[in-house]
Amino acid sequence: MKPDDALELLKAGSAQIISEHELREKLALARPLRVKLGADPTSPDLHLGHTVALRKLRQFQDAGHEAILIVGDYTAMIGDPSGRSVTRPQLPRAQVLANAETYREQAFKVLDPERTKIVYNGEWFSKMTFEDIMRLFSRVTLQQMLQREDFRERMEQQQPIHAHEIQYPIMQGWDSVMVEADIELGGTDQLFNILVGRDFQRQVGRPQQVLIVVPILEGLDGVKKMSKSLGNYVGLNDSPTDMFGKLMSISDELMVRYYDLLLGRTLPAEIHPLEAKKQLGAHIVQTYHSAAAAAKVVEDWNARFSEKRLGDTDLPEVNSLGEDVIAAVVTSYATAFGITKSRADARRLVEQGSVQLDGQKILDPKAITVFRPGQVLRLDKTRAVRIAS
Repeated sequence: MKPDDALELLKAGSAQIISEHELREKLALARPLRVKLGADPTSPDLHLGHTVALRKLRQFQDAGHEAILIVGDYTAMIGDPSGRSVTRPQLPRAQVLANAETYREQAFKVLDPERTKIVYNGEWFSKMTFEDIMRLFSRVTLQQMLQREDFRERMEQQQPIHAHEIQYPIMQGWDSVMVEADIELGGTDQLFNILVGRDFQRQVGRPQQVLIVVPILEGLDGVKKMSKSLGNYVGLNDSPTDMFGKLMSISDELMVRYYDLLLGRTLPAEIHPLEAKKQLGAHIVQTYHSAAAAAKVVEDWNARFSEKRLGDTDLPEVNSLGEDVIAAVVTSYATAFGITKSRADARRLVEQGSVQLDGQKILDPKAITVFRPGQVLRLDKTRAVRIAS
């Protein structure tokens, strides 16, 4: 691919590049570039938020370059403080290594394994003596580290910053030196850490890496960064049904963002939002499972939420609460699905006509209802339960 064509491809979807001029120069070199992306196995699962950077790394692979995926088995024991208002819990190494075992398989749902080099940063950090560590830490000042926005905010809020957290950007930066990275990818919250890597490369007399940061993907709540710890995520190992169902629950506003960051496409203006959401969910399921799985979940969803066929579908069963106020029942069931967290939320669902019993809307949250085995209670547009026999 010609450098100018490659540059236009790689710029698309990027939030910031430092710098475009350097990137073009590197793309003009007569060799594959070494493109680095780090992932800390702080949990056993990757989610759609991780795929924004992984898809950019795949673009580099398709343009003929080498992907260097760093599994941060040592940095994960610290935990990236980027965007965190409190200190992460420290993970034992055994748990980190167990989590890392799942990363390879999940990353290869996006990356080409034939053109990916996976390295663990424990390969160099585990061999460092205390003298080596002191020399590494002497390359930065405390003032530099405390320039981080998240650290400044924590100091202003009188939240503690533990000494080991300050080492994280130093370790991530040193990874770039060790793998001789030409380019490093990361989310916008990684900007500071990646700049440290550029500084280290300059200090040791090596060409500085180009920095490409991609947008952060909001979670299902549409507010906070997608995160397993926040429960607002779609995991790459989620079942097709769960994956599709979660995506059908997002807001229409968030769907525009997901089309852009997960599909690299603009939301079609002529398509009804519900149909557009189905297409988004089907595409994601097909990408991370199969075309057959995508077709099946769409068929099942259409059957489940068609008024005529809902009673014939395979629904989650719940125990009957007997005779009770409808708002209390909806609160109990909807909380289990993450739809509501309070009786006030459940009351609003009822009043807006979202709740139906055997196809009949229930509009009075104070109504007393006696549930019978086999009845179907629809909780909102995308979720329903069957009363157990």
